Amino acid sequence: MSLLVAHELYRFFHTGEDETFALRGVSLCLSPGEFVALMGPSGSGKSTLLSCLTGLDEPDGGHVEVCGMRLTRQSEAVRARIRATSFGILLQSGNLFAHLNVSQNIHLQMQLADKADRARVGQLLEMVGLQHRAHSYVLQLSGGEMARAGLAVALAADPPILVADEPTAEVDADTESRLISHFETRRRNGLTTLLATHSSALARKADRIIRLHDGRVEGD
Repeated sequence: MSLLVAHELYRFFHTGEDETFALRGVSLCLSPGEFVALMGPSGSGKSTLLSCLTGLDEPDGGHVEVCGMRLTRQSEAVRARIRATSFGILLQSGNLFAHLNVSQNIHLQMQLADKADRARVGQLLEMVGLQHRAHSYVLQLSGGEMARAGLAVALAADPPILVADEPTAEVDADTESRLISHFETRRRNGLTTLLATHSSALARKADRIIRLHDGRVEGD
């Protein structure tokens, strides 16, 4: 049984009279326990696809189903409920609440999923190398630290589906190795992981690679 299904997704944007296609009929299926790398050059549509898959953006054509539930063209309340129970999400920005420190951001995500666990907060901070930033706020973090804190938030509730945009882009080799080990643990536990990445080290560990080019899945 597929955990997440995207059928013929189209997304386009207008700038004046110009129309840009970000997605051109993208279809994919993710199964429980899969570890999948999404690769392609900048501008190929990876970030747009992740936003449509998680219901943060609506495709102009096609639809997405999560655990047999339709996500596309539902009310925001329905999409938010599905996201809270099914997804951990790391975007390229906007992953943290500025009025909360790093630990509080992680704990809030656990509370939203009814999985509050103070001990796990410390474990996640150690995994992403941010123990020393536990009580820091967004404005006190570097860009790389914000990205790592955002990943800890995305992983906070041990989500059935992790969707992450460049999760290892701003980490050192040791942190990347720890994160890859965690993604592999998720696979062994039957949890699904979809990562948009340029990292060859991460892609080598994936069960399969989906390659995007100009908004299309290569090979389709």
